[in-house]
Amino acid sequence: HTALDIATDVIDRIHTTAASHGRCMVIEIMGNKAGWLTLYSGVAGGADAILIPEIPYDIKKVAKVVEARAKSNKGFTIIAVAEGAMDKEEAKMKKKEREAYRATLPYDCISKRIAAELQQMVGVEARHVVPGHIQRGGSPSAYDRVLSTQFGVHAAQLIRDEVYGVTVALKGNQITHNKLSDIAGVPKPVEKDNAVVATARDMGICMGD
Repeated sequence: HTALDIATDVIDRIHTTAASHGRCMVIEIMGNKAGWLTLYSGVAGGADAILIPEIPYDIKKVAKVVEARAKSNKGFTIIAVAEGAMDKEEAKMKKKEREAYRATLPYDCISKRIAAELQQMVGVEARHVVPGHIQRGGSPSAYDRVLSTQFGVHAAQLIRDEVYGVTVALKGNQITHNKLSDIAGVPKPVEKDNAVVATARDMGICMGD
Protein backbone atom coordinates (compact mmCIF):
# COMPACT_ATOMS: atom_id res chain seq x y z
CA HIS A 1 0.00 0.00 0.00
CA THR A 2 2.84 2.40 0.76
CA ALA A 3 4.52 1.75 -2.60
CA LEU A 4 1.14 2.15 -4.30
CA ASP A 5 0.56 5.50 -2.60
CA ILE A 6 4.00 6.72 -3.70
CA ALA A 7 3.60 5.48 -7.28
CA THR A 8 0.17 7.11 -7.52
CA ASP A 9 1.57 10.36 -6.14
CA VAL A 10 4.31 10.30 -8.79
CA ILE A 11 1.71 9.92 -11.54
CA ASP A 12 -0.39 12.70 -10.02
CA ARG A 13 2.59 15.05 -9.96
CA ILE A 14 3.64 14.18 -13.52
CA HIS A 15 0.15 15.16 -14.69
CA THR A 16 1.00 18.80 -13.96
CA THR A 17 4.03 19.09 -16.23
CA ALA A 18 2.47 16.81 -18.85
CA ALA A 19 -0.57 19.06 -19.12
CA SER A 20 1.33 22.35 -19.03
CA HIS A 21 3.81 21.27 -21.72
CA GLY A 22 1.51 19.05 -23.78
CA ARG A 23 3.87 16.11 -23.45
CA CYS A 24 3.59 12.35 -23.48
CA MET A 25 5.00 11.15 -20.16
CA VAL A 26 6.03 7.51 -19.72
CA ILE A 27 6.34 6.59 -16.03
CA GLU A 28 8.14 3.38 -15.14
CA ILE A 29 6.68 1.65 -12.08
CA MET A 30 8.23 -1.24 -10.12
CA GLY A 31 7.21 -4.67 -11.35
CA ASN A 32 9.62 -6.92 -13.22
CA LYS A 33 7.52 -10.09 -13.27
CA ALA A 34 4.10 -8.84 -12.14
CA GLY A 35 2.18 -5.67 -12.94
CA TRP A 36 0.07 -5.25 -9.81
CA LEU A 37 1.62 -1.96 -8.71
CA THR A 38 1.52 -0.48 -12.21
CA LEU A 39 -2.07 -1.56 -12.73
CA TYR A 40 -3.39 -0.13 -9.48
CA SER A 41 -1.36 3.11 -9.56
CA GLY A 42 -2.23 3.59 -13.23
CA VAL A 43 -5.95 3.38 -12.51
CA ALA A 44 -5.67 5.47 -9.34
CA GLY A 45 -3.49 8.09 -11.02
CA GLY A 46 -5.60 8.42 -14.15
CA ALA A 47 -3.13 7.00 -16.68
CA ASP A 48 -4.25 6.87 -20.30
CA ALA A 49 -2.35 3.65 -20.97
CA ILE A 50 -1.12 0.90 -18.64
CA LEU A 51 1.47 -1.60 -19.83
CA ILE A 52 2.21 -4.66 -17.69
CA PRO A 53 4.25 -7.88 -18.22
CA GLU A 54 1.15 -10.09 -18.25
CA ILE A 55 -0.35 -8.30 -21.27
CA PRO A 56 2.26 -7.86 -24.05
CA TYR A 57 1.73 -4.56 -25.84
CA ASP A 58 1.57 -3.44 -29.45
CA ILE A 59 3.39 -0.10 -29.69
CA LYS A 60 1.22 0.87 -32.68
CA LYS A 61 -1.91 0.69 -30.51
CA VAL A 62 -0.27 2.79 -27.83
CA ALA A 63 0.79 5.29 -30.50
CA LYS A 64 -2.84 5.62 -31.63
CA VAL A 65 -3.83 6.65 -28.11
CA VAL A 66 -1.05 9.24 -27.95
CA GLU A 67 -1.93 10.59 -31.40
CA ALA A 68 -5.64 10.85 -30.59
CA ARG A 69 -4.96 12.72 -27.35
CA ALA A 70 -2.43 15.01 -29.06
CA LYS A 71 -5.11 16.03 -31.54
CA SER A 72 -7.76 16.50 -28.86
CA ASN A 73 -8.10 19.38 -26.45
CA LYS A 74 -6.23 17.30 -23.86
CA GLY A 75 -2.92 17.46 -25.70
CA PHE A 76 -0.99 15.21 -23.31
CA THR A 77 -0.75 11.52 -22.44
CA ILE A 78 0.19 9.65 -19.27
CA ILE A 79 1.52 6.11 -19.69
CA ALA A 80 2.22 3.87 -16.69
CA VAL A 81 4.56 1.05 -17.64
CA ALA A 82 5.88 -1.79 -15.48
CA GLU A 83 9.64 -2.26 -15.65
CA GLY A 84 9.07 -5.81 -16.93
CA ALA A 85 6.64 -4.89 -19.70
CA MET A 86 7.35 -6.35 -23.13
CA ASP A 87 5.93 -6.02 -26.61
CA LYS A 88 4.20 -8.87 -28.41
CA GLU A 89 7.28 -9.88 -30.39
CA GLU A 90 9.42 -10.07 -27.26
CA ALA A 91 6.74 -12.14 -25.53
CA LYS A 92 7.36 -14.88 -28.12
CA MET A 93 11.04 -15.07 -27.19
CA LYS A 94 12.65 -17.09 -24.44
CA LYS A 95 14.11 -15.10 -21.56
CA LYS A 96 17.73 -15.34 -22.75
CA GLU A 97 16.73 -14.43 -26.31
CA ARG A 98 14.82 -11.41 -25.03
CA GLU A 99 17.75 -10.29 -22.90
CA ALA A 100 20.14 -10.66 -25.85
CA TYR A 101 17.80 -8.67 -28.09
CA ARG A 102 17.42 -5.86 -25.56
CA ALA A 103 21.19 -5.68 -25.17
CA THR A 104 21.37 -4.57 -28.81
CA LEU A 105 19.00 -1.64 -28.21
CA PRO A 106 20.25 1.83 -27.22
CA TYR A 107 17.98 2.03 -24.17
CA ASP A 108 18.73 1.17 -20.56
CA CYS A 109 15.09 0.89 -19.47
CA ILE A 110 11.69 0.12 -20.97
CA SER A 111 10.20 3.58 -20.31
CA LYS A 112 13.02 5.33 -22.20
CA ARG A 113 12.53 2.97 -25.12
CA ILE A 114 8.76 3.48 -25.28
CA ALA A 115 9.10 7.27 -25.01
CA ALA A 116 11.62 7.31 -27.87
CA GLU A 117 9.48 5.06 -30.07
CA LEU A 118 6.33 7.11 -29.49
CA GLN A 119 8.12 10.38 -30.17
CA GLN A 120 9.40 8.99 -33.47
CA MET A 121 6.07 7.44 -34.47
CA VAL A 122 3.70 10.23 -33.44
CA GLY A 123 5.95 13.28 -33.48
CA VAL A 124 4.99 14.41 -29.98
CA GLU A 125 7.44 15.43 -27.29
CA ALA A 126 7.82 12.38 -25.04
CA ARG A 127 9.72 12.01 -21.78
CA HIS A 128 10.30 9.10 -19.43
CA VAL A 129 10.39 9.12 -15.64
CA VAL A 130 11.84 6.38 -13.41
CA PRO A 131 10.99 6.93 -9.72
CA GLY A 132 12.90 3.73 -8.95
CA HIS A 133 13.76 3.01 -5.33
CA ILE A 134 11.79 6.05 -4.14
CA GLN A 135 8.78 3.71 -4.34
CA ARG A 136 10.37 1.37 -1.79
CA GLY A 137 11.19 3.85 0.97
CA GLY A 138 9.78 6.59 3.13
CA SER A 139 7.20 6.51 5.88
CA PRO A 140 4.82 3.54 5.63
CA SER A 141 1.11 4.16 5.33
CA ALA A 142 -1.13 3.60 8.36
CA TYR A 143 -2.49 0.45 6.71
CA ASP A 144 0.99 -1.02 6.28
CA ARG A 145 1.94 -0.13 9.86
CA VAL A 146 -1.04 -2.02 11.22
CA LEU A 147 -0.49 -4.93 8.83
CA SER A 148 3.21 -5.29 9.72
CA THR A 149 2.32 -5.22 13.41
CA GLN A 150 -0.19 -8.02 12.87
CA PHE A 151 2.40 -9.97 10.90
CA GLY A 152 4.99 -9.52 13.63
CA VAL A 153 2.64 -10.72 16.36
CA HIS A 154 1.61 -13.76 14.31
CA ALA A 155 5.27 -14.59 13.57
CA ALA A 156 6.09 -14.43 17.28
CA GLN A 157 3.19 -16.76 18.04
CA LEU A 158 4.47 -19.23 15.44
CA ILE A 159 7.89 -19.24 17.08
CA ARG A 160 6.27 -19.75 20.48
CA ASP A 161 4.37 -22.73 19.08
CA GLU A 162 7.54 -24.00 17.36
CA VAL A 163 6.03 -23.74 13.88
CA TYR A 164 8.83 -23.22 11.36
CA GLY A 165 9.32 -23.33 7.59
CA VAL A 166 6.36 -21.03 7.00
CA THR A 167 5.75 -17.42 6.02
CA VAL A 168 3.11 -15.09 7.44
CA ALA A 169 0.37 -14.13 5.01
CA LEU A 170 -2.88 -12.22 4.64
CA LYS A 171 -5.83 -14.10 3.14
CA GLY A 172 -8.88 -11.94 2.85
CA ASN A 173 -8.92 -10.22 6.23
CA GLN A 174 -7.35 -13.16 8.06
CA ILE A 175 -3.72 -13.26 9.19
CA THR A 176 -2.41 -16.76 8.54
CA HIS A 177 0.68 -18.55 7.22
CA ASN A 178 1.77 -20.71 4.29
CA LYS A 179 4.45 -23.35 3.86
CA LEU A 180 7.54 -21.84 2.29
CA SER A 181 7.79 -24.88 0.02
CA ASP A 182 4.38 -24.04 -1.45
CA ILE A 183 5.09 -20.43 -2.34
CA ALA A 184 8.86 -19.91 -2.68
CA GLY A 185 9.72 -18.87 -6.22
CA VAL A 186 6.10 -19.03 -7.36
CA PRO A 187 5.10 -15.76 -9.08
CA LYS A 188 1.64 -14.30 -8.70
CA PRO A 189 0.89 -12.54 -12.00
CA VAL A 190 -2.08 -10.32 -12.78
CA GLU A 191 -4.81 -12.42 -14.37
CA LYS A 192 -5.89 -11.16 -17.78
CA ASP A 193 -9.52 -11.29 -16.65
CA ASN A 194 -8.72 -9.50 -13.37
CA ALA A 195 -11.50 -7.18 -12.20
CA VAL A 196 -9.20 -4.13 -12.11
CA VAL A 197 -8.02 -4.85 -15.66
CA ALA A 198 -11.68 -4.96 -16.71
CA THR A 199 -12.32 -1.69 -14.88
CA ALA A 200 -9.39 -0.06 -16.65
CA ARG A 201 -10.66 -1.19 -20.05
CA ASP A 202 -14.19 0.02 -19.24
CA MET A 203 -12.73 3.41 -18.37
CA GLY A 204 -11.13 3.58 -21.80
CA ILE A 205 -7.58 3.00 -20.57
CA CYS A 206 -5.40 1.34 -23.19
CA MET A 207 -3.78 -1.88 -21.96
CA GLY A 208 -1.55 -2.05 -25.01
CA ASP A 209 -3.20 -5.03 -26.66
